[in-house]
Amino acid sequence: MVSAALTNALVAATRFGYAAKAGELKAIAQDPRGWALHQLEAKPATLDPSLPASAGMVAEMLQARQDFRNNKDPEFKKAENQRLRAVYLAEIDARLHAAVDGDAPLLERLTRFWSNHFTVSCVRPVIRGFAGAFEREAIRPHLTGRFVDMLLASERHPAMLFYLDQVLSIGPNSPAGQRTHRGLNENLAREMMELHTLGVDGGYTQEDVEALARILTGWSIARLKDSEAGQFRFYPQLHEPGPQRLLGKVYAEGGYEQGEAALRDLAAHPATATHIATKLARHFIADEPPNDAVQRIAGVFRSTGGDLKRVTQAVIREDAAWKPFAKVRTPEDLLIASCRVTGFTPPPPFQVQTLHLLDQQPFFAPQPEGWSDQAKDWIGPEAVLHRADRCENFAGRVPNPPDPAMLADDVFGEALPDEAAQAIRLAASRREGLALLIASPQFQRR
Repeated sequence: MVSAALTNALVAATRFGYAAKAGELKAIAQDPRGWALHQLEAKPATLDPSLPASAGMVAEMLQARQDFRNNKDPEFKKAENQRLRAVYLAEIDARLHAAVDGDAPLLERLTRFWSNHFTVSCVRPVIRGFAGAFEREAIRPHLTGRFVDMLLASERHPAMLFYLDQVLSIGPNSPAGQRTHRGLNENLAREMMELHTLGVDGGYTQEDVEALARILTGWSIARLKDSEAGQFRFYPQLHEPGPQRLLGKVYAEGGYEQGEAALRDLAAHPATATHIATKLARHFIADEPPNDAVQRIAGVFRSTGGDLKRVTQAVIREDAAWKPFAKVRTPEDLLIASCRVTGFTPPPPFQVQTLHLLDQQPFFAPQPEGWSDQAKDWIGPEAVLHRADRCENFAGRVPNPPDPAMLADDVFGEALPDEAAQAIRLAASRREGLALLIASPQFQRR
């Protein structure tokens, strides 16, 4: 019979973290909920300060595009692609080490949750050089702050403005629109309401999408000749003039302030609270979370004005969040957990190759809605075979592998079924036993 303390410790370590390191499970068992709650008092990890800021990378990207137009030498483009890949690998390695080595794994899980909520993807090659900077600059600083601040930081970030084509949007009746006969691009407005705030059932219409698109015209990126090239810039000459009606409210004619006012109202909308609560509950509780839990979390979101620290505390305090093995690990979750329990972090190319083969390469989500948080999208016959293969491949690379039976006890204690524990003990080699551990059904869930 597995004790309640051990069960709760396992949930804390895997649901609100990634996996218990050696000796950590017993410490967590003393106060599992307290362990999770305490992490919200920590500061988000500061990644390698040598990683480039987005503004500089955007300016370099704009310059490179201009140079390539003037210089068709394929070697030039090849060198630029190699430079961008080096930046990408450095970003991937830094964020993985933060999750593996840090003392606040809950904050790393929240980083990935919110980064996925506000998806930007290198499927659009234009943002390859600064997708990682987006997470560092727009997401990490606001993990335990206010949702509206994260919303504003995300929607104004160059990665989002390029990814959702906001840089192409021009008010039809603006000076630039009248001159060029170009018009609105609705991508940012639509995804902001459907994915980032209200949710698909949030009560907005196509007319609201168009109104928000008009409100957001002028939100763009400072051009190369600007002294602040690569940074967010509001261009009045692109902005659609006149008042706009959005969700029944009229926003007076204005410039940047018109857009900020609209975003603040979207952040405070009751539908946003429900949408965010549902996604948090789906991530931390169950693929189909109980409605009463969602409503309580949404109530905290509304009553605190979107205080994400208080909202996350509400999630942790939900009894439904403490059922063991209720969620399937995503591929990235599996890789992080494997690194934490073995103490081995593979080099960046292996990290990327593994997650690419398992269909979750970081910053390469196929659509703006990001990666799925439901088991049905990660577990199928072919996916299970790929996972088993990558677990074996990972175990084969661990230098001086630990005793897998002792490691299994550290990771699961008495919660690992006898047959699984026996198979690990009887494995022909430590690496084979390690592969069996991380490929076990228990390790594949959290």
